[in-house]
Amino acid sequence: MAIRGYVLIETEVGGAKSVGEAMQQLAHRDVRLIAVDTVTGPYDVIVQLEADDLDRLGNCITEQIHPVAGVKKTTTCLAVRLG
Repeated sequence: MAIRGYVLIETEVGGAKSVGEAMQQLAHRDVRLIAVDTVTGPYDVIVQLEADDLDRLGNCITEQIHPVAGVKKTTTCLAVRLG
């Protein structure tokens, strides 16, 4: 069963557009990019990812998202199936 994660990204002031564009180009061998949205509110960009396991998802976030110029902070929410 695939692990789905929502990565909530806070950017530097004025960085939402460039970070959003960089996320559209995200390519990691073990992770599928589902969606990238630039949003309003406490977060600036939300990236939806899927991977076969949590380690692969985490590696993508630390290797491909954290180093992007303008990324200030991330919060990852994992989708769960209840019931």
